[in-house]
Amino acid sequence: MIRLTYRIETPGSVEAMAKKIASDQSTGTFVALPGETEELKARVAARVAAIRPLPPGSHASFPDEAGGATRFNRADVDIDFPMDAVGTDLSALMTIAIGGVFSIKGLTGIRIVDMKLPQEFSAAHPGPQFGVAGSFALTGVKGRPIIGSIVKPALGLRPHETAEMVGELIEAGVDFIKDDEKLMSPAYSPLKDRVAAIMPKIRDREQKTGKKVMYAFGISHADPDEMMRNHDTVLEAGGNCAVVNIASVGFGGLAFLRKRSGLVLHAHRNGWDLLTRHAGLGFEFSVWQQFWRLLGVDQFQINGIRVKYWEPDESFVRSYKAVTTPLFSGGDVALPVVCSGQWGGQAPDTIAATGGSMDLLYLCGGGIVSHPGGPGAGVKAVRQAWEAASAGVPLGTYAKDHPELAQSLAKFADGKGA
Repeated sequence: MIRLTYRIETPGSVEAMAKKIASDQSTGTFVALPGETEELKARVAARVAAIRPLPPGSHASFPDEAGGATRFNRADVDIDFPMDAVGTDLSALMTIAIGGVFSIKGLTGIRIVDMKLPQEFSAAHPGPQFGVAGSFALTGVKGRPIIGSIVKPALGLRPHETAEMVGELIEAGVDFIKDDEKLMSPAYSPLKDRVAAIMPKIRDREQKTGKKVMYAFGISHADPDEMMRNHDTVLEAGGNCAVVNIASVGFGGLAFLRKRSGLVLHAHRNGWDLLTRHAGLGFEFSVWQQFWRLLGVDQFQINGIRVKYWEPDESFVRSYKAVTTPLFSGGDVALPVVCSGQWGGQAPDTIAATGGSMDLLYLCGGGIVSHPGGPGAGVKAVRQAWEAASAGVPLGTYAKDHPELAQSLAKFADGKGA
């Protein structure tokens, strides 16, 4: 069985609505049909497994469906779908168990809050090729987070200007750099020209120090063949990572890429907010991320503490737990990428929120590039913040002997970083 947990909201009976979801999404229709036997239903019909009531709501998540109701009954409902009815195809799973549910009449809210898949899905899908261990091995980082930055501004820099900034970040000892998700192959910075400008700096640094900075080039494209050509451009130049806008390229695009990929696949989740931002509708990230991990992403952006976007800290903590919890084995865990408005000042709280784990990529854009001393000083400041936080030393105390961190505290926390 495949188990989906739905958070149902309705002015009517939750029990009746649960049965309707199970019926409509498997064998049922609006009228009995020839051939609709009890034997058929027993083999492929979805079944309501459990109903856990929640406190009722006073507002409808779908206001137009409320009618004159002022009380909305709520419950978490487990519904089991037989493997015979779904199989292991992720597009079938999305269509049968999720896609059609939102169109059912009588619901004033519906949210997918959990999904448990049987072992067959592990064998059917490749999962991460590099994952946590591969990301750390390729960057040569041990005992601390991978420290990364983003080329900013996201739009406008030409290849040689991008390469100049990359060179400064590399010299400062950064572990990872990525194209902003909005940067793919625009006319002012074609991917092939960007690769040609950046990779010599990375190779030169590797030749001198033995350390190869991981650079994630934006290769996303709606045409899988074009995305694959972008992949090949990066790989042939000696690159080892790519940014993929997963919601834009879709299941098929990522599956096509993963089968042929020699690069670490860094998943940017732009577009997910559309599916989750309303608390009574859409998905929990814990459900959505399972699809992409099965398809093979290696690194997964999950925002962070005190982000610049809408997401509260507790949502980040849930996302971190989801990405780092094995689906079937430790090999299918994706590297959590802590990002969005990070600058080093969140390091102590990130350690507390993640249980002290160092298995993460700490990604700072403006928090590094906009440092008063320049991007190089920004890298040093973030490294210093993590050194302090890991040792349990207040950032303000550590900053007394580390000027880059002191400058960072003064700019990004108004001097209140301790």
